[in-house]
Amino acid sequence: MPFADVNGQRLYYEDSGGDGPPVLLSHGFLMDHDMFVPQVADLSDVYRVITWDERGFGATEFDGQPFTYWDSARDAFGLLDHLGIERAVFGGMSQGGYLSLRAALLHPDRVRALILIDTQAPPETPDKIEEYRVMVDTWVTNGYLEELAAVVAGLIIGDPDIEPHWKAKWQSWDPSRLEAAGGALLDRDDISNRLPELAMPVLLLHGTQDSAIPVSRAHEICEAVDDCRGVVEVEGASHASNLTHPDLVNPPIRDFLEGLPA
Repeated sequence: MPFADVNGQRLYYEDSGGDGPPVLLSHGFLMDHDMFVPQVADLSDVYRVITWDERGFGATEFDGQPFTYWDSARDAFGLLDHLGIERAVFGGMSQGGYLSLRAALLHPDRVRALILIDTQAPPETPDKIEEYRVMVDTWVTNGYLEELAAVVAGLIIGDPDIEPHWKAKWQSWDPSRLEAAGGALLDRDDISNRLPELAMPVLLLHGTQDSAIPVSRAHEICEAVDDCRGVVEVEGASHASNLTHPDLVNPPIRDFLEGLPA
């Protein structure tokens, strides 16, 4: 299994290889690299696609300490350094978008473009923070509970054919890791006022049925950045639109990548 020792963590990653333009894809909360299988399959004929498990999730060996998405952004750059990659397209779903946006603010020279899937720039609303904190605390205290997992799977995935695969993953994960990961999610800072700093091309994709983050958040980012290449509203998709509706997500991603400056 490939690992990279970065910032005190042992990051698990997968690399499609080749000498094509690199694309780094970062997953959402309670997900892992596996959520990008449809994109890797579609893009790796031309692009070098790297997926990875962020702190607190998947096979990454996490130190359990509090962290922020600025730390996760630095992890992403550390992974690229490990792979000998100076510059890449950053793509991220939900929390993967949070860290990708911060990466673009930290080192814009290393972020060729942004692909943002069902994500946003501001933190959660106070009501959602309270609701989600109860859910995280319950999971940390009691471990996997089928009733809670069903609610979360419906919120993130919304596809009964795909949900059992992720529930099985969640059952195998150490619930204590969610304490720090939940803190990063729920206590994150607001970067909305910094979006105009982003000069690289940006593509946004967002499920029309996403109840976790409204599609209006994608349009807010598009209006704020200098080089927005559009918002793709993924009809019928919930939060993890790239996972559940790859037939609607992959073609615009490929078109976006093909249209980037050399």
